[in-house]
Amino acid sequence: MARAKHKVIRVGIIGQGRSGYSLHAACLARRRNYKVVAVTDPMADCRAQAEREFGADAYEDHREMLQRDDLDLVVNAAPSHLHVPFSLDAFKAGHNVVCEKPLARRVAEVDKLMAAARKAKKLLAIFQQSRFAPYFVQVQKVIASGVLGRIVMVKIAANGFSRRWDWQTLQEYGGGNLLNTGSHLLDQALQLLGPGMPNITCIMDRANTFGDAEDHVKLIMHRKGRPTIDMEISSCCAYPLYSYQVYGTRGGLTGGRGEMKWRYFDPKRAPKQKLTRQPLADRQYCRERLKWTERTWTVPKSKSNMFAYMSKQFYGHLYRTLTEGAPLVITPQQVRRQTAVIEECHRQNRLAKRSR
Repeated sequence: MARAKHKVIRVGIIGQGRSGYSLHAACLARRRNYKVVAVTDPMADCRAQAEREFGADAYEDHREMLQRDDLDLVVNAAPSHLHVPFSLDAFKAGHNVVCEKPLARRVAEVDKLMAAARKAKKLLAIFQQSRFAPYFVQVQKVIASGVLGRIVMVKIAANGFSRRWDWQTLQEYGGGNLLNTGSHLLDQALQLLGPGMPNITCIMDRANTFGDAEDHVKLIMHRKGRPTIDMEISSCCAYPLYSYQVYGTRGGLTGGRGEMKWRYFDPKRAPKQKLTRQPLADRQYCRERLKWTERTWTVPKSKSNMFAYMSKQFYGHLYRTLTEGAPLVITPQQVRRQTAVIEECHRQNRLAKRSR
């Protein structure tokens, strides 16, 4: 992997839509060790805005920007179905690449990108910034502390009620809830599940979408000796309840992006019980009073702008990779497993495509 030529990383961004402008360019423009020097976008007003706000050179065609030899990094924030071909173009031109999620829909495409990066001796990084979400980091901390005991199940949800009609509702453009939002949740879920490919059961449906991709997903992942992962991404949930729920043998956790609470008991201080095969006296049911310890976490004010915070963390780690050779926090191999799960979910749910 080639390191950056400059201490201030010179960046070219493909795409100035929601992600390319609002996440990548906005984040990098605030950092002293990055400089957005070029962008591409087919829309003239987006190009003009980048020239005006970032002082960047703007191109209509990404291939023209890729001919530059002064770029330390190319960010591929094009629409999802262009992530693979445009990233391949960037490697062929000799650039390090950060690609937006979803990286690809199929494992074979991920393998092709990894091979292209190796051949070019360049970096392939994937913008799975939700790995740094404050609420997810807190969930990991609570689980790692051991206070909840053995983790039996983790429920993850990104639910709401919405009708959507843009390009991200179309299969041909790599749309649908699983690829759009599921890439974030799956990255987190697979970290909690641990190494290895899980057993997968997935149900997809189309509820409120105006496109032909799914907008309701239920995914169950399990593997021997590991907690069951119950993941849900629905656009027809009028009463969303939580982002995370964790079931443990000594307690549990529940909460959303702004607040988490968990409770647990100490087995050493619990009432002594033993199995009995006889009916309990006076037709009683098994009841006991456990002394619960309860804790609450609220997102710090410094991290309350979640998208800005996650992007800052991602690019902070990436800077050390580009300048010092530090290992990537989020690796292509990890995203390859994520893609394998997505591919299997689509195999189990063959949705008809929209006729033009």
